[in-house]
Amino acid sequence: MAERTTQFIGQSGAFLDCLELASRAAALDRPVLVIGERGTGKELVAERLHRLSPRWDQPLVIMNCAALPETLIEAELFGHEAGAFTGATKARVGRFEEADGGTLFLDELGTLSMQAQDRLLRAVEYGEITRIGSSRPMRVDVRIVAATNEHLPDRVEAGTFRADLLDRLSFEVVTLPPLRARAGDIPVLADHFGRRMAAEIGRKRWGGFGPLATEQLANHDWPGNVRELRNVVERAVYRWDADGPIDAIELDPFASPHRPRTVVRGEPPAPSAAPSEPEPADFKTAVNGYERQLLTRALAANRYNQRTTADALGLTYDQLRHALRRHDLIGTLA
Repeated sequence: MAERTTQFIGQSGAFLDCLELASRAAALDRPVLVIGERGTGKELVAERLHRLSPRWDQPLVIMNCAALPETLIEAELFGHEAGAFTGATKARVGRFEEADGGTLFLDELGTLSMQAQDRLLRAVEYGEITRIGSSRPMRVDVRIVAATNEHLPDRVEAGTFRADLLDRLSFEVVTLPPLRARAGDIPVLADHFGRRMAAEIGRKRWGGFGPLATEQLANHDWPGNVRELRNVVERAVYRWDADGPIDAIELDPFASPHRPRTVVRGEPPAPSAAPSEPEPADFKTAVNGYERQLLTRALAANRYNQRTTADALGLTYDQLRHALRRHDLIGTLA
C-alpha cells in the first residue's frame, strides 16, 4: 500500500483508549468490527490492526462494499470462473484470494445483501470460498476486519443483517469516538493540518489561528469529524493572504447567497410570483414576522444545527439562542 499521509493524532482519553483497544486486539488472529461515524478514521484503524498483527508482512486488501452494485459484490469477494456470467471472459481471483495469508478489510459492511452475508459467513466460519461458476471450494487463510457507521444489532432486530454473521465478526468491537467527544483534540489536529498545508503551499512560517478562528473551531459540532476538520483548516490556510494568525474560517463552503434552490423530485416548480400576503398591522409586527421567518428558514437550511445556523446568519451561538427564545422557537428543535 502507498504510505499514508494521515496519521492518528490526539491526546484525549476517549481517543487513546480506542487506540489501546485496537493495539491489543491486533495481536489476536480474530475478526474485529470497527464502528464509527463518517470521517472518524475507520480505515486507519484497520491498517493499524493489520500492521501490528503477525500478518503485517502479508497483503492488506481493502474493499468498500458500498462501491459496487449488488450483482457484482459476490464476484468481487470470491472471484469467478470464465463464462460464469455475461462479460466474464476469463477467470478472476476475488478479494479473499488476494488477501490469503493477510487481512481483508470490508468497509461499509452493512450494505451487503443477505445473500452475500450468507456466503461471507461460510467463508469466515470455515475458511472456504467457492468462485462463482465453480463447484470446487478452496481454502483461504484471511483475517477479517470490517467497518460500518451503523449499529448492527438494530439491523439484526430489523431482519436485515444476519445475527450469526454479527456474532462471528464481533469478537472485538472498536468504537471510534466522534470528534465532538474528543475534548482537547481539535486544536491539536487543526495545528497539525494547518502546518502541513502551509508547508505544502510554500508558506515560510506558520502563524497559527487567531481568537475568532479558534472559537469557531472549538464551537462547531463537526458532523464530518476529522475529515471535515482537515478540509476546513486546509481551505482556511490557502485562502489566508495576510501575515499573522489565521482569523477567518469558513465552515460551510456551500454557503452563498447565490446557491441554487433545492427542488424536491416530484414536486411542481415554485410559482414565479408568490401570492400576496396580508400586510401586517404595524412596523413592529412586520419586523418580528420577518425575523421569525428568517430564523425558521435558516434552521431548516442548516438541518437544525444551531451552531451552523448561527454561523450562516453571522450571529454568535448565544445571540441565536436568544433570538430563538424571543420567537418561541426553542421547542421546535426537540
